[in-house]
Amino acid sequence: MSVQRLLYVVNQFPKISETFILEEVVELLRRHVEVQICSLNEPTETVKHAAFDEWDLSERTFYDSSTWTQLLQRFQPDIVHAHFATKPTEVALQLTAGTDVPVTFTAHGYDIYRKPPADLSGRAATAAAIVTVSDANADHLVQQFRVDRRKLQIVPCGINTELFCPGERRPAVPTIVCVARMSPVKNLSLLLTACEKLMRRRVDFQCVIVGDGRCRQDLELQRHALCLENNVTFAGTLTQHQVVQQWKRATVGVLSSTSEGMPVSLMEAAACGVPVVATDVGGVAELVRHGETGFVVPSENADSLADRLQQVLQDQALRQQFAAAARHQAVQRFSVVRQVDQLTKIWDAVCDVQVKA
Repeated sequence: MSVQRLLYVVNQFPKISETFILEEVVELLRRHVEVQICSLNEPTETVKHAAFDEWDLSERTFYDSSTWTQLLQRFQPDIVHAHFATKPTEVALQLTAGTDVPVTFTAHGYDIYRKPPADLSGRAATAAAIVTVSDANADHLVQQFRVDRRKLQIVPCGINTELFCPGERRPAVPTIVCVARMSPVKNLSLLLTACEKLMRRRVDFQCVIVGDGRCRQDLELQRHALCLENNVTFAGTLTQHQVVQQWKRATVGVLSSTSEGMPVSLMEAAACGVPVVATDVGGVAELVRHGETGFVVPSENADSLADRLQQVLQDQALRQQFAAAARHQAVQRFSVVRQVDQLTKIWDAVCDVQVKA
């Protein structure tokens, strides 16, 4: 049996930093799968990615939880799928309790490393299948939460590799691009420290940080203290199309996080043919092949981060080699088409079991 109707439960939709959910939904709609979305919170951001309006997703999104039981009865989904093991999975399991509608969920990063629910093992046992985005995540779920490995499926988030593609022009000044929320886990302070080291070494560069968040004021103060105003730009929140343009201008991408699942921003960089330097946390090393598509460096090590950024910035032949390999890997492994191919196989198998039962 092929899944025809899918009900999502998510924290907030749309959310500018969670393009992976938007891309997944749009690809399902392209395949004529009917999708409805229960969002626990209304959007708080004024910036929206264009696809939300292009696909009339406001008509498919429901924020009033008091209507969700009726929505479930009316829509009769084949599957209810939650993104994140936290509140969305809890709500999905509560919503379907007493019904024969199976629940699956995707575990990403913070929801299993930094803020896992106390009953994650129970949620995994109740769910029909669990998706996670990296081998590192899967190992963590098995070791820390005793999740049945047979129920785990590893499916990296997907990106639109036609939208995210190499550009024709690069800026005259070598440019470092980082797309990340200004939150503690992204550790942008480490990136600023590395940039200060590059400046002191008289490396020619500009750094653009795309994103916003609660650490912005502290980062602005650090930028001033390190005399980086002429080298580092805070671009703020950008739309998906604006992010594409930043990647097409980039010489090298960077991510300095202390924890990650499988960062989508690095997939976007790879799809645009941009080599990256990133801290070796979570599933990053599965995405960035050290010495082939970029470099991974120890977490919290500003010297290593600066050294590798300098190497990529100053070695054109190396950049070209990394860029070609990164683009190839992105198309082969991280396209949203491939992602949804894998997800629908999982959901179809769950539906088959449900029918047989």
